[in-house]
Amino acid sequence: MIRIEKIHAAGTWQGEASDRITLDREDRHRRRAVLTGEGGLTFLLDEPSAVHLRHGDGLELEDGRMVEVCAEPEELVEIGARDGAHLIKIAWHLGNRHLPTQLMGETLRIRRDHVIEDMVEKLGGTLTPLSAPFDPEGGAYGHGQTHGHEHGHNHGHAHSHGHHHRHDHD
Repeated sequence: MIRIEKIHAAGTWQGEASDRITLDREDRHRRRAVLTGEGGLTFLLDEPSAVHLRHGDGLELEDGRMVEVCAEPEELVEIGARDGAHLIKIAWHLGNRHLPTQLMGETLRIRRDHVIEDMVEKLGGTLTPLSAPFDPEGGAYGHGQTHGHEHGHNHGHAHSHGHHHRHDHD
């Protein structure tokens, strides 16, 4: 099976892609996976550690062909605030819940979650539902993946993180 030789960041590769692969956020965070592009090209991602593929990245295959990565649109909500200080306060509350959050400059984006949306409204934030690619910030120190805590779907394995509130995990 043909392997990915190199991952090029969005905007750093040129030319026509031989194929395209559209993946949601979780599927774009992998170490090893067999992937099949929209045109039927099958190839192997095999990295020493997990990588986060971003919208527009180019996957260079061993034979020199390129595959373009596209982020699948997801159901999100864009969060607005009165001013920068208010946005920082809302962002702090999202971070305190380990919620994957995309920083958009003057707004924030999160996956739809009625519990979190209610919290944001109580904090005075505005909510705009939309469908768009989701590319949240990485984990601590700018690398890795943040792991959000879903609400309202308890699967019987809630646990304490030692910071005096509970989270239910998918």
